[in-house]
Amino acid sequence: MKQFLLFLCCLLVCLGALLIGPTGFLWPSNFNHLIIWEIRAPRILLAAICGAALASSGTALQAICKNPLVDPYLIGLSAGGALGCALAVAFFPFLPVPLAAFLGALLAAVLTYTLAYVQGGGESRLKLILAGVVVSAFLMAIVSLIKFLLDPHRLSEIVFWMMGTFALTRWETIKQTVPFMLSGIVVLFLLRYRLNVLSLPEEEVRTLGVSVARERGLIIMAVALTVGATVAAAGIIGWVGLMVPHIVRMFLGPENEKVLPGSLWLGAAIMVSADTLARSLTTMDLPVGILTALVGAPFFVYLLGKTSKEWS
Repeated sequence: MKQFLLFLCCLLVCLGALLIGPTGFLWPSNFNHLIIWEIRAPRILLAAICGAALASSGTALQAICKNPLVDPYLIGLSAGGALGCALAVAFFPFLPVPLAAFLGALLAAVLTYTLAYVQGGGESRLKLILAGVVVSAFLMAIVSLIKFLLDPHRLSEIVFWMMGTFALTRWETIKQTVPFMLSGIVVLFLLRYRLNVLSLPEEEVRTLGVSVARERGLIIMAVALTVGATVAAAGIIGWVGLMVPHIVRMFLGPENEKVLPGSLWLGAAIMVSADTLARSLTTMDLPVGILTALVGAPFFVYLLGKTSKEWS
């Protein structure tokens, strides 16, 4: 029943977003098919899928890392995806941007986990977060270098995209990126029953006959594919993967086989709501990544204070 309520909330938000925008509220009497079908529909669809992708990725990462403060943005996956996109656009135009973003996100995941384990804290919440911050800063420095070397006429578009926005969404964008996102989401959905098992200590997981390395590797690859495609489609949008799973757990409880589907619906609803607000507040189409950061940063501080006693 609660899952259905989340689905219904997502559906109502998406239908409402079709009628709301900078051109005003579209009643049936002034229904504009061009605005609805060519501008708002692809944007809302992409925002919904990106929100679902980031929220499900955050749920999976928090489970396998046994860390409630993990999300794709904080451990560097978004930065890795951005690096892959930047390299494809600047130097490897023959390489599909979603594929380049996936490879970049996968590289970031490997670097973050390697750095955390080298420091002797593979299971440490603090060291994993710090490793993600270091990797993210390093990769974003490379992205900044690429932007510096680019043609100035293309720089403004890339800078706007890096803020996280759906303003450039067209049906072609969906055809190029959504299949990658959906592939990763399907894998995570099918493995949702494994997340509770993988959140246990490794010794206990092995006694259940589960290959820890294989299962975690598959989930990380699915997350990298999902996040990379999201970055390729809309740029860097942080904090959604951190906030949504926590909100869903308050509503549905801690079981990941319920949290992950719930995160899909709520993540989609929150992202569409944020994008609708971003494109309706001003005539300049505020990047949605700014709004999610304004809400997500205080939420992280709240979670940090809540879990600080466990970080001794």
